Amino acid sequence: MNRARKVPPRVVPTELAALALGVPPATIRKWASRGKLTRYGRPGRAEYDLDELFALAEARTGAAGARGASGGPQEAGAAAESG
Repeated sequence: MNRARKVPPRVVPTELAALALGVPPATIRKWASRGKLTRYGRPGRAEYDLDELFALAEARTGAAGARGASGGPQEAGAAAESG
């Protein structure tokens, strides 16, 4: 009988999740309440899956990169500061 074991998620507390994504802890809680992130843990101790956080960060970066590629004000400001 060969059963595949389900690997439990690697989870971190709210503060570390926020630090990993560069957002305030309130944003992590808001995303969880809106269904963008799965909340693990027990009452008073929320935890979030690292893989899910990284996937969300990648999706956010991809969306921001697509907006920045249009040559909008963000790029113009960065060019003016560096030149």
